[in-house]
Amino acid sequence: MGLLTFGLNVTLDGCIDHTQGIVDDELHDYWTQLMDQSGAMLFGRNTYELMEGAWPAVARDEKAPRAMREWAQKLEAKAKYVVSGSRSDFPWQNTIKVEGDLREAISALKAKTERGVLVGAPKLAAALEELGLIDEYRIVVHPIISGRGPTLFHGLSSARHLELLSTQRFKSGVQALHFRRKADERGGTRAPHRRLPVRQRPHRRVGADRSRPRQIARRT
Repeated sequence: MGLLTFGLNVTLDGCIDHTQGIVDDELHDYWTQLMDQSGAMLFGRNTYELMEGAWPAVARDEKAPRAMREWAQKLEAKAKYVVSGSRSDFPWQNTIKVEGDLREAISALKAKTERGVLVGAPKLAAALEELGLIDEYRIVVHPIISGRGPTLFHGLSSARHLELLSTQRFKSGVQALHFRRKADERGGTRAPHRRLPVRQRPHRRVGADRSRPRQIARRT
């Protein structure tokens, strides 16, 4: 069974607007490499239509920048699965509509895609996260404070605890972070919540003799 990996660009304050970022060849090459490693792409309708409206023309444009055109051409060739309740016609080549129950359909897609599936749609990813279906996360953090939304995973029902696998710094200052879900949270289960430790000052009795050294019992 392949992994389901969520990947997205985000600003320091969590904004996921695709216009808020530092776009250069290094960024395009990073996402192209991730796509190459995956067996399929997965989108919601909104994100798919943004891609459909932009990249086919770039793929055919001989004057397009090398990194952009390479991404566009490989995206056209890649299997693209789309979740949509309002659209059924997808003429862009290699596009397949996801049918049926979301949990069952995506579980089946993971099972048949050994190289894994890369999802880049924030609303769809939030739904998949609630179902416990996302295995790894590729979050690319841009050194920008946007001051507005939309924000990543807004409205998630509970916190998720992740394990950092690697980091990669780009010349622009962008940081690519690779996480996976912690072992005790895979399959939708989560570890019990623990309070963050709070450092407290030892209680001092009124009128105590401060000239004598005090001993604090060690907890065992």
